[in-house]
Amino acid sequence: MIEPPFVERADVVVIGAGVIGASVAYHLARRRAGSILVVDREASPGLGSTGRATGGYRAQYSTEINIRLSLVAREALRRFSDETGVDPGYRPVGYLWIATTSEEFDDLARANALQKTCGLDEAILLNSKEVHEKNPFVHRRTIVGGAFCQTDGFIRPLDILRGYVEAAKRLGVKFLPDVTIAGFDRSVDGKIHTLLAHDGRVIQANAVVDAGGAWAQSIAKFADVDLPVVPLRRQVALTEPCNRLPDDMPLTIFMNDGFHLRVRDGRVMLLWPTPGRTGDPFCTDVDPDWLERIAEIAPERIPCLAGVRIDSARSWAGLYEMSPDKHAILGPAPGCQNLYLVNGSSGHGVMHAPALGKLLAEMIVDGKTSTLDTSALRPSRFVEGDLIEASDRL
Repeated sequence: MIEPPFVERADVVVIGAGVIGASVAYHLARRRAGSILVVDREASPGLGSTGRATGGYRAQYSTEINIRLSLVAREALRRFSDETGVDPGYRPVGYLWIATTSEEFDDLARANALQKTCGLDEAILLNSKEVHEKNPFVHRRTIVGGAFCQTDGFIRPLDILRGYVEAAKRLGVKFLPDVTIAGFDRSVDGKIHTLLAHDGRVIQANAVVDAGGAWAQSIAKFADVDLPVVPLRRQVALTEPCNRLPDDMPLTIFMNDGFHLRVRDGRVMLLWPTPGRTGDPFCTDVDPDWLERIAEIAPERIPCLAGVRIDSARSWAGLYEMSPDKHAILGPAPGCQNLYLVNGSSGHGVMHAPALGKLLAEMIVDGKTSTLDTSALRPSRFVEGDLIEASDRL
């Protein structure tokens, strides 16, 4: 006798238990959006990109929508402990951007003017002397100027995730681990009514949220939705224990090539973006050649790091979920109006998760957002040719 499939039912099913999916679930539950179910292919939340995130927060962007997302997220971070009972680890030590050419400084100046129109008054431009006052460890040559914002800083991704998961569960949200979605059943009007899992499980839903991160494209394909989100590996080098830089040093970024660094738990975290690799796009191995090269670059930028060794065993890589214009995709999917997309954050997902979760909950419950105009992030912008224009540097 064939066993009937196990059936789950929920008003909203969220696919993906990373920090964005957990934020969506929490905000839906706060809005009393009915029964909420979060499914994830991993054994517990946060085993995808969230657990590999470096934990930066900034509002210094070159587009209005990203600045405003960051400001909404910042207010949420300040209330986070009171709302969830978990400290998000928000430490406003600042982001310091360093320009080594006049063109780079012009980019910072344009972005700074926009930031101030959005209310980010604490973002300031710096001359070369002021850059060294903010970070006296930076090599003094060829620095034209910079930008700094004291309210930028660090957050703890896994603590933010834990806060959302625990608070969501208290509000009745159910989390199902080890569930890989293998397909959708849709009605004649194109809406999803059933999700099919790899283990034969059937999940009935009124609405579905694709919060699949770097894997979001494959989920959207089940609804015949062309979602232009692709994974991009980002490698992180961690030094051996080192007391040469202070723990409250601002995260420091060189605009010419994106090299940046911060101090965490007595070690220096080094990042240097490199082009995407061929082969498995979901590979998160760290290249030994890259570790050797970043060990050479670091003392060129920060001389006191000369001789500091890289701890290859503690270095790691994670995946960004890249959209064509490097901005989030938020809203109902074209051609499948009860499939909601929240992905493509392009490296900003953890810091914007509080805002994106709140905004998508507004869309699902109210049919529109009230906190912020998110029309720039609509999924249809790609087929419309209306991509968001931004500086490549910030």
